[in-house]
Amino acid sequence: MKGVVIAMGRLSGRPVAARMIDGRLDDLFVDPPAAAPPAPGAIFRAVLGRPVKGMGGAFVDLPEGRRGFLRQPKGLAPGRPVLVQVSGYAEPGKAVPVTTRLLLKSRYAILTPDAPGHNLARDLRAGDGAAALRELAARAMSDAPDDLGLILRSACAAASANDISDDIATLRGLTGRILNALEGGPACLLDAPDARGLAWRDWALPAPDLVDDSPAALSDHGVDEAVAALLRPQVALPGGGTMVIEPARALIAIDVNTGPDTSPAAGLKANIAAARALPCELRLRGLGGQAVVDFAPMPKKDRQALDQAFQAAVKRDGGAETLAGWTPLGNFELTRRRDRLPLTDLLDGAD
Repeated sequence: MKGVVIAMGRLSGRPVAARMIDGRLDDLFVDPPAAAPPAPGAIFRAVLGRPVKGMGGAFVDLPEGRRGFLRQPKGLAPGRPVLVQVSGYAEPGKAVPVTTRLLLKSRYAILTPDAPGHNLARDLRAGDGAAALRELAARAMSDAPDDLGLILRSACAAASANDISDDIATLRGLTGRILNALEGGPACLLDAPDARGLAWRDWALPAPDLVDDSPAALSDHGVDEAVAALLRPQVALPGGGTMVIEPARALIAIDVNTGPDTSPAAGLKANIAAARALPCELRLRGLGGQAVVDFAPMPKKDRQALDQAFQAAVKRDGGAETLAGWTPLGNFELTRRRDRLPLTDLLDGAD
């Protein structure tokens, strides 16, 4: 159907939230299993170890015998408790990446301990309501600690002043409880949201035309078919080309093919289509880390046009990728934040 639909249900036994825009899967959240590593956003009271020479950081002790790795722990004493937030999923066999720069998110606001100031999301700054939102922020934070900052999120554009103020007040209460829980041994102070919680928090805009959590929601709106396609390596591209995405242990390999037409013009067309689709495909598949793209053959003079298309696609999809550029062998390298678990790990053989 046309418009924005949020559909909720279960796939392979796992709770799922999906956002469909004009009949296409735009985003997907899946609840991880209980044994999964801590999810990005979780906050812990950890115990700091000694800095590790040559690694630029220190290990920290987390609950349940887990270990985290904190980069550049300057000014922190080994053996002392420290508040840390998970910044990404751990690579297999490695410590959980954590940071001391806490961000506490809600539907309308982000609180930033030790980063003072009141700010608006970029798309709110030039709007007619920017001045009113700045005044609202000042009132909501008038009695807050001087080192506690606030960012109003894009969803504020479609919210009432009372809803925004209530949201900030609730978030301030949660933040205060966490910041006051520094003393003690390793403990989890805040779990990352589940799939439904992430959908409520992050999918406020564009406003949904329908929220469907009926038993047949996922099949009625084509979510099951779209997810099945994500579990296959090959992606069909406009114009008849294909892109194959194959994750390996060390990197993600992507191969772009033109199809029957092997002309230079067809190569550029397929490559631009792949560059436009790849950031979204990586996000929906939950793939992160280093990636290498073997684009279809094309003249070197066309690389600038491809680079521009790639940069625009990354920006449009949220900027989780960093484009490293071309290798001497003519491949293209990039990295993506490990902010999700691989979809195949979540749904293949799930209980």
